[in-house]
Amino acid sequence: MNAPTPPTYAELSPDAVLDAIDSLGLRCDGTLLQLNSYENRVFQVGLEDGSQRIAKFYRPGRWSDAAILEEHAFTLELAEREIPVVPPIVLGERSLHHAGGHRFALFARQGGRTPEIEQEETLEWLGRFLGRIHAVGAGTAYQVRPTLDVQTFGVASRDLLRDGDWLPVELRDAWLAIADQALDAVRQSYARAGDVSLIRLHGDCHPGNLLWTDDGPHFVDFDDSRTGPAIQDLWMLLSGDEADMRRQFAALLRGYEMFREFDDRETHLIEPLRTLRLLHHSAWIASRWSDPAFPAAFPWFGSVRYWQDRILELREQVALMQEPPRIG
Repeated sequence: MNAPTPPTYAELSPDAVLDAIDSLGLRCDGTLLQLNSYENRVFQVGLEDGSQRIAKFYRPGRWSDAAILEEHAFTLELAEREIPVVPPIVLGERSLHHAGGHRFALFARQGGRTPEIEQEETLEWLGRFLGRIHAVGAGTAYQVRPTLDVQTFGVASRDLLRDGDWLPVELRDAWLAIADQALDAVRQSYARAGDVSLIRLHGDCHPGNLLWTDDGPHFVDFDDSRTGPAIQDLWMLLSGDEADMRRQFAALLRGYEMFREFDDRETHLIEPLRTLRLLHHSAWIASRWSDPAFPAAFPWFGSVRYWQDRILELREQVALMQEPPRIG
């Protein structure tokens, strides 16, 4: 017997979204606004009582139910500790729901603006909450969700791009050679860092996943939450030249270490983690290319210019990983 064909987002019509919400006993008022999201499909849904909910429909086949529920459990645990995250809404003792072959969760609508992370006061504030998130994250290990490491983000990404028809013929050997050099440099950097602790993380803690209000930050979208080193949730908040990043990192740590000690050896992992993210990003686009949203959003992917830029990018990363950490 053939396995059932998994649903696609093409089947997720506005009526299907509203019917899914109605199936939970909530009464929609018919208003629906699709929000920006490439990985999942996310909608703002109006209810008849005048309130709004955010409905996230998970990409078919990406995570197992168990992996989604692990992420839900982590954010619910953080919310119970009064840490400003946006956890799923639990209805009938369930946070993950099924309708029409799709899996989805509901969230409260959280307003806010992008934080002004160039300000040291803002960074200290973020650091305090990241220290609290990591203190909770270190308390229990993920059992299902993967670890962010050289294999999952680096080797697997290189292999996907190598084995598919993504690399221009004239650049294939050059890209593969520098990708292998970069992976070797990542391994060497991990060896220099030593046996650092791996904890549950936000995993994708860049400014776009932070909402700022007068009450401070709110951390949203734990969809990429994984096990990894604490520095993964810190380095994406740094920008500018070396002096800027040193100042920013010092401000983050002033807040962070009020709640959790930071292992300075993890600064050896900033450029390796950046390198893994660069490799993974190209592989992510390739793996999603059958989704019509991706060719529309990344029309330059696969061009000679795109891969020339990626080669130069990886060469720069190899050089940076051969130098002492720029911060710390």
